[in-house]
Amino acid sequence: VQLAESGGGLVQPGGSLRLSCAVSGSFFKMNIMGWYRQAPGKQRELAASITYGGNINYGAFGKGRFTITRDDIKNMVYLQMNSLRPEDTGVYYCNLEDPFNQKQYWGQGTQVTVSS
Repeated sequence: VQLAESGGGLVQPGGSLRLSCAVSGSFFKMNIMGWYRQAPGKQRELAASITYGGNINYGAFGKGRFTITRDDIKNMVYLQMNSLRPEDTGVYYCNLEDPFNQKQYWGQGTQVTVSS
């Protein structure tokens, strides 16, 4: 299973970015897709996750500003980030969790920098 993120970059405070993650390979469809942020010097933390059935969970820092969606035909997951703040800076990782086979997969990450 491979996960490939794209869409990161440099944005000014208050701006928006849309992250995309393409999933390839053989994987269990009833999975949980998520986005995690790792800020400099900090642990990786959940930005948002979405189940195959559409149940969504947002981390505290993204509520009201981030929106996660998935397209199971294209095997894609997206994170729309609005009203970005300097503290949103970090590497954003795409994650696929297979709860039935107890496996997790990670992408390489995409850098998001929020700065004026």
